[in-house]
Amino acid sequence: MESAENICQIYKYDKEFFLLANNSPEYFAKEFVSTEISPDKVVWLNYHGLSDRENIEKICETLCIDKLSVEDIYKEKNRPKVEEYPNYLFFSVRSALPDEKNIFILEQDQISFILGKHYLISFQNKSSDHFVDVRNRIEKKRGKIRMKGPDFLLFRMLEAIIDNYFEVLEHITETIEELEVKMHQDTNTNTLKLIELQKRKLIELRKIVIPLKDVTSQLEKTNSDLLENENHYYFTDLKENCLSVLEEIDVNKQILDGMANLYYAVQGQKMNEIMKILTIVSAVFIPLTFIVGVYGMNFENMPELKYKYGYYTIVGVMFAIALILVVYFKRKGWLRK
Repeated sequence: MESAENICQIYKYDKEFFLLANNSPEYFAKEFVSTEISPDKVVWLNYHGLSDRENIEKICETLCIDKLSVEDIYKEKNRPKVEEYPNYLFFSVRSALPDEKNIFILEQDQISFILGKHYLISFQNKSSDHFVDVRNRIEKKRGKIRMKGPDFLLFRMLEAIIDNYFEVLEHITETIEELEVKMHQDTNTNTLKLIELQKRKLIELRKIVIPLKDVTSQLEKTNSDLLENENHYYFTDLKENCLSVLEEIDVNKQILDGMANLYYAVQGQKMNEIMKILTIVSAVFIPLTFIVGVYGMNFENMPELKYKYGYYTIVGVMFAIALILVVYFKRKGWLRK
């Protein structure tokens, strides 16, 4: 029995027909070219895991896929480049989804695509819900997808990945709004840590989006026969969507920078308040300390030492000086919060 990660999913469809089936990589390595591919239907084969490398290499061999492309399927952080061959196009992108278990990291995956004349193969490192909308469009005959070729299917899949980027941004925006409310209630050191973590997520997302923008730009300009001329503007739309994602990333990053600056300003204001209080206390006690120091020298010829009411007089003077200074600071507004 095949493990869940080794199950492959295949869609075959045209205007009036669609078929969904699950099978093992071993089956498709033997039967994909001879049985599944047909010139009158679009075939989408999706791998939910890459552990069965032997059979993945076999299916690529039967499709005359270059060995370098096979190596790139397993190579993480590939260069954002569409590799054009006579019989197929190959490239890899990185997807991103919000991590429901940990709001401070992104759930990432590398997805590779092989676009042929009548087929599209996608390779995911792990099973994830990136293409739910694409599957619904095929199964429910929504939009143009059943009337178009595999290049339009590729467009829809890349669009779904970009929609996931927007979903990540929505989660980050919600977190930022929560942080703004929290900052007005309490500005402890944990708040700054949360701000920096969200900034790190935005930087990480930017590193993911820029390569996909470059890929869509290359697909927009390619002269390959595998992309219909009338579908090129769809990839132009994808590139503009990537630019929109990058703009939102920059906007959110500026908001977080402003929040960090506000945090430091609030902390600086609190420190100033503390220093003001300490300064006022020091200003009150400095003259009192001076008086105590003078009369603590114990010289024999100090005239006030033999005075009967000297102690009470000095204490009264000290209280009077302290009261005068407190009234003065209060009139100046230094004792107000």
